[in-house]
Amino acid sequence: MNSVIKGASYVLVQTPDMVIHNGATQVVEREANPDSEYLKKLPTLLRSYEDCVNYAPNQTYIGNITPDELSAMPQPWTDVKCEGKRYGKYGEIMPQDEFYLMMQVSDVFDLVLLDKDFVAATKDKLAADPVIGEDVLARIKEGFDMAEIEKVVNEEHGEGLYMDGKLVGAVKKAHDVDPNLSAHVIHEDLVYKASAVLSLLWLVKASGVDPNSIEYIIDCGEEACGDINQRGGGNFAKAAAEIAGFKGTTGSDTRGFCAGPAHSMVNAASLVKAGTYKNVVVLAGGCTAKLGMNGKNFVAKELPILEDVLGGFAILLSENDGVNPEVLTDFVGRHTVGAGAGPKDVINALVSAPLDKAGMKITDIDKYSAEMQNPDVMIPAGAGDVALSNYKVIGALAVMRGEIAKTDLPGFPAKYGMCGWAPTQGHIPSGVPYVGPARDSILAGDINKAMIVGKGSLFLGRMTNLFDGISFIMQANSGAADEGTVSEAEIKGLIGKAMREFAENLLAGAEEN
Repeated sequence: MNSVIKGASYVLVQTPDMVIHNGATQVVEREANPDSEYLKKLPTLLRSYEDCVNYAPNQTYIGNITPDELSAMPQPWTDVKCEGKRYGKYGEIMPQDEFYLMMQVSDVFDLVLLDKDFVAATKDKLAADPVIGEDVLARIKEGFDMAEIEKVVNEEHGEGLYMDGKLVGAVKKAHDVDPNLSAHVIHEDLVYKASAVLSLLWLVKASGVDPNSIEYIIDCGEEACGDINQRGGGNFAKAAAEIAGFKGTTGSDTRGFCAGPAHSMVNAASLVKAGTYKNVVVLAGGCTAKLGMNGKNFVAKELPILEDVLGGFAILLSENDGVNPEVLTDFVGRHTVGAGAGPKDVINALVSAPLDKAGMKITDIDKYSAEMQNPDVMIPAGAGDVALSNYKVIGALAVMRGEIAKTDLPGFPAKYGMCGWAPTQGHIPSGVPYVGPARDSILAGDINKAMIVGKGSLFLGRMTNLFDGISFIMQANSGAADEGTVSEAEIKGLIGKAMREFAENLLAGAEEN
């Protein structure tokens, strides 16, 4: 029986100081040209926390605005007045100061040092968060003297933690010579882990799941932890589960660049369908390298820096309950080695092929979710409206297949697609931001089927020139769990009855002889 999607969480963390100090574009610029005009102008274009919260795509990500409502708003959304809230149906937008405490909570090797006055001023703020329990708060340390923190940054190659440009903490290196355990990498990994922990905590609240019922977690981000002997061989899934209190859980990491989440969803759905595990979570945290990634384009146009948030999510897949939307693992789209890299080739592999196998038309899918990149970011960056481009290709393919008229092509993106709203965080936008809203729409009866399309640029690793992608279909529950199913206890009972009858027949035969 197909597995079902029982819940989803989506979280954002606004980290303006990390944009300056930890985003890859800024780190490289500082190394190459420390006195550049770009680095001087960048801080003047950073958003306040309030502006970040009141930004419509961010409210869509955490569930306060639906994709349809966002699509109805005029673009660019930076010009739209939106009364936002910190907390939403799926998660929250956490401010940077509280997130520093989450990093310290997630640190089990005493590598995060926070100023004692900063901790004292911030701890109660974090305690007011509805998903932060006493077990998390108990992990917060009192803090350190500023002199010790300054020494770590100035003399020991530590990575500084800043609030409004002021040093409030540091991340220490974890090894004297191993570059994989440098302070920069440890900072990156702890940011990822802490945002993944926050995603897990919100999954518990959003879905009502018992953390102890989760048997397996698949982490699907773009970070990789390890030391010089096994670079990238670590396990974020289990590390995050430990801090979030998922005591009965084990897990592993799956990597596939931007396609990683879709790969992980298929893997999780298959594990549940096979009966290996009853409850599996697909998890991701945020990526510091992507902060301000397109900042130079925004500074040149004097636009606010929108790439100031980390993204995270957690999705729960469970045994079929006859209610929640199913994942159809029998009809998975795969971009194979020989599929080709042109737009038509990719859509053929990820959309046409699985639909043909299922005996469906392109129009049998109510909504497609592919590369939910925010056009407010991608258009100024010169990449165009990425989501819209995907829908145009899918629509053109539907015309070629004779499934819609050519005159219907202009309306295809709005009818079968949606605008993008996800932050530029690599793996985060690739299809999965719609899983939560799609689940809600299916349960409400507004749609019946959705296709989630993940894509990945494998060539970034310089190991292959290949592109990658995988897709899967969500559909309304068929109700199969209520009809004709046999429980494990019933199966055991039938086996026991058959064995007793067999034994009785043997005894009867022996008595006759």
